[in-house]
Amino acid sequence: MKGLKHKRFICLNGEMLPAGKPSIVHVNRAFCYGDALFETIHANGTKLQFFQEHYERLEKSMIKLRMKKSSQLEVNALESAIVRLLNKNHLYQGVRVRLTVFRNSGGFYTPETNDCSFLAETIPLPHDQYHLNEKGLKAGMFTTLRKHPDELSNLKTANSLIYIMAGLHKKEAGVDECIILNTHDRLAECISSNIFIKKGGTLYTPELDEGCVEGIMRSQIIRVAGQEGMECKESQISEIDLLQADEFFITNSITGIQWVVAYRQKRYFSKTARMLITSLNKEQFG
Repeated sequence: MKGLKHKRFICLNGEMLPAGKPSIVHVNRAFCYGDALFETIHANGTKLQFFQEHYERLEKSMIKLRMKKSSQLEVNALESAIVRLLNKNHLYQGVRVRLTVFRNSGGFYTPETNDCSFLAETIPLPHDQYHLNEKGLKAGMFTTLRKHPDELSNLKTANSLIYIMAGLHKKEAGVDECIILNTHDRLAECISSNIFIKKGGTLYTPELDEGCVEGIMRSQIIRVAGQEGMECKESQISEIDLLQADEFFITNSITGIQWVVAYRQKRYFSKTARMLITSLNKEQFG
């Protein structure tokens, strides 16, 4: 946020530390092995949007990775620590909170412990609420690598190389977003977002078995669409389906919804994206 002159802080295991000073050591397992999970959470004031859903996903992922949950990672303690960080940083409007949970140092590929730590950081956002882009995105297809659907593919882990490579391709191709395919050559997700298309009167999004991250906003859009009387199906989506769609938009926890205007020569509308983000903002922010 412009104009603030106080120092920024991060929160490491509940302790507030200056953001510009070293806080983790070189043997940190997130750094060495990608042995970490993370959540990106939208905050407005000191209210964390969908925090319970984020926490439940984190908890489920920790169990899958055999990470041990300490008292500082209990839901109330964690939420309290993040709110204290927001207050410490004087952030009372739109904020992106990144919460990283990593297994404590020790061992090489085989961990010596399953105990975990957490690190929370905050970044001010240009908008307080979820904000739909006025200019539609131009999307491309990333085909160099494929995402393999397996028991880890739905998790938000620190192993992000496929998204990094897709991001580099996006820059080289001169597009705003890239679609990532799974090993069956079907749509899985975008670089940091889940995919929705509308054909006729029905919304479609890749099912979790297709390898996409189990996005918090993905589940909320499915829910809100249902409240608006719109059918939403989790299914397999091919490039042909994409080219036959009337609308194409992507979702994540920070922006909410971003609409896509073009993929190759195909052009898309934004009516449904506008309707859904209006309903979402009204529900969350009044």
